[in-house]
Amino acid sequence: MNQLLRVITAALVISGFLTLSPVAISTANAAEENEKPVKTRRVPSMSEMVYKKLSEGQEAIDAKDYNLALQVLQDMLDRSKRYNGNEIGQVHSMMGYVYFLKEDYRNAIKEYKMVVAQGEDIPEGLEQTTLYTLAQLSFVEEQFDDALRFMETFISKANNPGPEPRIFMGQVYYQMKDFGKAIGQMETGIAMARERGLDIKENWWQLINYLYYEQENMPKVIETLEILVRDYPKRDYWVRLAGMYGQEGREDLQLKTLQAAYAGDYLDKQTDLTNLAGLLMQIEIPYKAAKVLEKGLADEIIERDSKNLRALGQAWQLAQETAKAIPVLESAAQLADDGKIFDQLAYVYLEADRYDDCIRSANGALDKGGVRKKQSTYFVRGLCLYNQDNLNEARGSFVSCRNEARAKEDDTNQRTCLQWITFIDREKDRQAKLAAAG
Repeated sequence: MNQLLRVITAALVISGFLTLSPVAISTANAAEENEKPVKTRRVPSMSEMVYKKLSEGQEAIDAKDYNLALQVLQDMLDRSKRYNGNEIGQVHSMMGYVYFLKEDYRNAIKEYKMVVAQGEDIPEGLEQTTLYTLAQLSFVEEQFDDALRFMETFISKANNPGPEPRIFMGQVYYQMKDFGKAIGQMETGIAMARERGLDIKENWWQLINYLYYEQENMPKVIETLEILVRDYPKRDYWVRLAGMYGQEGREDLQLKTLQAAYAGDYLDKQTDLTNLAGLLMQIEIPYKAAKVLEKGLADEIIERDSKNLRALGQAWQLAQETAKAIPVLESAAQLADDGKIFDQLAYVYLEADRYDDCIRSANGALDKGGVRKKQSTYFVRGLCLYNQDNLNEARGSFVSCRNEARAKEDDTNQRTCLQWITFIDREKDRQAKLAAAG
């Protein structure tokens, strides 16, 4: 857990969420505009000797010789009876910084506590900076109660602090799984930023969106996702927003969101495009669905497998673009493990009066197997053979249809195929009599 938290913290440092440097927290972080005049704290002055020794320690730090820096500082502390509170605080502050650079956060915390222990003897700026740093380092070390305590103390001492401390406390409560208090702190921080006209960072919205989701506050989840889509448009936000609209039964907004994301080239995954195409099919706009799938296949975002090709073929078919549907369905049928697409093609060819292809597809469906109703496949095959005037084979196909329907207790197909058998028998009898008379 500790290692995971360190990784999370590193990411937060990189993204600007945390600033783990005791010298990096400027007065701008501690206070915003409209500062109230405050009484300046009178602190003991630093002697020239202490200043020179601290400079020596800083030179070692700059050279990344941290062990030498610690030795210099420890030598100073060994003579600390000579120093005033301000000087002692400055030495411990630099030592804490060295431990921070060595990623020895526990010792860094120990040194920074010694800084604030000097009380009124250190400058307000150093005290506030150290409290802020102690809060952050305590967070890294999973000392969450201490992190909150140090940050609350910082807020009480800082002159008109900005929103960042509240956001930080929201992060701490999030790690403590106290989502209610986390939301309260985050909302306070965001409200402060809005009041002061400050930018609200993307990761603030990300965190509070997650917290709302954990609390099952779906209206707020949608509201924050709408802000993320508007201010930080990314594929993930678009897709999640569309998904939330769908979850809440707002399919019209779900579709519009995906269409807007598609128009902005934010949809770059197969599921994005197939979901959009599926929604377009549901509201009976197959032509647009086909265009989405066709482009996805051309851009190699959608895999060229039987399932996706079949979806494209069906979309073209429903859009009455039979000439486009047929080659796609043929490719899908060749890739499929069963004969279902060949079965579908047989119907398409029958409607297009392409009887040779109809028979070939029906045979392919029967050979591959797996069709839902073999009797129906035999029936279509029989119709195509009949339209070729191949009465004997047509009759054989209708007989197979009747037998299969009988085995499946499918009375409708059994009756229909029997009628065709009777009709063909009569037709053959009629043709025989005509031939005999001629």
